[in-house]
Amino acid sequence: MAAPLASKAGSAGTNSKPAFPELDFRSGARVEELNKLIQEFTKHDQREYDDQRALEIHTAKDFIFSMLGMVQKLDQKLPVANEYLLLSGGVREGVVDIDLDELNVYARGTDYDMDFTLLVPALKLHDRNQPVTLDMRHSALCHSWLSLRLFDEGTISKWKDCCTIVDHINGATNYFFSPTKVADWFYDSISIVLSEIQKKPQRGMPKVEKVEKNGTIISIILGVGSSRMLYDIVPVVSFKGWPAVAQSWLMENHFWDGKITEEEVISGFYLVPACSYKGKKDNEWRLSFARSEVQLKKCISSSLMQAYQACKAIIIKLLSRPKAISPYHLRSMMLWACDRLPANYLAQEDYAAHFLLGLIDDLQHCLVNKMCPNYFIPQCNMLEHLSEETVMLHARKLSSVRSDPAEHLRTAIEHVKAANRLTLELQRRGSTTSIPSPQSDGGDTNQPDDRLAKKLQQLVTENPGKSISVFINPDDVTRPHFRIDDKFF
Repeated sequence: MAAPLASKAGSAGTNSKPAFPELDFRSGARVEELNKLIQEFTKHDQREYDDQRALEIHTAKDFIFSMLGMVQKLDQKLPVANEYLLLSGGVREGVVDIDLDELNVYARGTDYDMDFTLLVPALKLHDRNQPVTLDMRHSALCHSWLSLRLFDEGTISKWKDCCTIVDHINGATNYFFSPTKVADWFYDSISIVLSEIQKKPQRGMPKVEKVEKNGTIISIILGVGSSRMLYDIVPVVSFKGWPAVAQSWLMENHFWDGKITEEEVISGFYLVPACSYKGKKDNEWRLSFARSEVQLKKCISSSLMQAYQACKAIIIKLLSRPKAISPYHLRSMMLWACDRLPANYLAQEDYAAHFLLGLIDDLQHCLVNKMCPNYFIPQCNMLEHLSEETVMLHARKLSSVRSDPAEHLRTAIEHVKAANRLTLELQRRGSTTSIPSPQSDGGDTNQPDDRLAKKLQQLVTENPGKSISVFINPDDVTRPHFRIDDKFF
């Protein structure tokens, strides 16, 4: 951590020594310089969008939701009235706890300009008010199998081809919802729909530049005007309420106490298609608290978030091979730090450098001890499966960062500036052939579109890193029904 070295001026009539700048004891870096570098990184990382870019974001969102409406109509598997969770940032950015091993590498600037994660419920269990008890007998902590016995006969009939079947001695048959089979079905269905859409292209329709299945995630890159947008679409199981395995977490004191209500935090959770290190991929799902994390982020100071984003940019590059550490681990450490440290300390606007150094120290500590508890289920150690060789390799890499944080920040700044230059170059090349949005007739933008553009720009710029819950009816995808955190639009 940083060590303040400022000496107090002597009393009147004595010679006062000049005050030393505040330095980081480990690296000797000036804290003021680190703060300035973090501010510069934030300036380049958080881009402002003009009206055209805001409309392109809206156009891509409408296209994805329309596509999902058509997927629902293919075989009626998806719920008719569904609630999606749209998160700013792709899966590779750690917005959900999904392993990155099977994901292809995409780079901002080279492959896309903006990235989002969309959680799409394949099944919903929203009719229970008591704690949800899952079948964890076959799984590691934070994971579960899902029996369709929790659902009605109609649901079992629709989804049994996406299940593994277990016959019991008594002759009963149990269908377990399979994440791998669901992902295969989802990718095939999306491919069919996109093929049909592309047979009848419409004016202003986004160009589908890439569709790939990355493990159990479907990644789609859309070209809209001069923008390229990455959507990581994740099939999930959605629950209202709170899992029994995380019930004890609610009994503890937390940094968000008194700032948001418990009802907001425990409104629901998901099962995402990811298994434990020794789990059975065809059967095992992972608990995800993405909806709760959206609420908790409201209580995190801007300076801590800036430090987190800068630290994430450093470790994504540095710890990419072997893929043992995810940005989600860093997010968990940040939440633990919020519980551990006084709120008035974390609220200091000029402490971003201290927070960055602390996050690096925390991550290195977790690696050396091979211990990173899940924030919501602390008895689950997310690093337990790693080998001693792997954790020490990453710990040594982090040691180099801790020895010269300023240099690594400068490298992160250069990377984000280079990505922005690539984006601007693409925009310049595409400006003369920009695809008009579906709301445009190719002429001057009319007044309602102008209002929509301003509204969208305001939402994007005022809500960085927040998520959007979308309520959509596949029979009417023309009207936007979406919510940013707890605000409806």
